[in-house]
Parts: sequence; C-alpha cells; structure tokens
Amino acid sequence: MNIYDVIKAPLVTEKATINTETSNQVCFEVDRRANKIQIKEAVETVFKKKVLSVQTMNVKGKPKRVGRSMGKRADRKKAVVRLYPGETLNFFEGL
Repeated sequence: MNIYDVIKAPLVTEKATINTETSNQVCFEVDRRANKIQIKEAVETVFKKKVLSVQTMNVKGKPKRVGRSMGKRADRKKAVVRLYPGETLNFFEGL
C-alpha cells in the first residue's frame, strides 16, 4: 500500500478538537487495511511530525433509510495519533 493512500482525511469533530488542544492527539480517517505501523509512517512522512503512539478503531456503518429502501453507510477506520510533546498539527493554520 502506498504511504500516501493510508490517510484519507482528518476528522474535525468537537471531541477531536478538544483532544488536539489538551492531550496533543490528532484524529484521522484511514484506509481500513492499514495497520498502526503504516499509519505512524504515513503521518511522520506526510506531516513531518514525530508520532508517540497510534490507536485505531473500526467503526461500523449505521443503517440509513432513503424513502422505502434501507441502506447502510460505509464501514470506516479511525486512527487517534498522539504526537510527541512540543509537536503540533493544525489543519486550519493560515485560514
């Protein structure tokens, strides 16, 4: 797997923003096949930051109804990346 295909998007939620400010953690949506080592290498390569630890979780898609038919959102994988003290990663810098 290409290192640039591992990270899909940053997760910018209320809880993720609080974790970024208080405990130096950043949340990403990652490829479902990626493991913790690949995620760590991808963050260190793409963002040039030192990673202390990685926690991953598989999120099952919720069932959704569209008209009469039932569907399901896609399953996804989230990663919570803890950076070393002194390292920061801000997605809204310069806006």
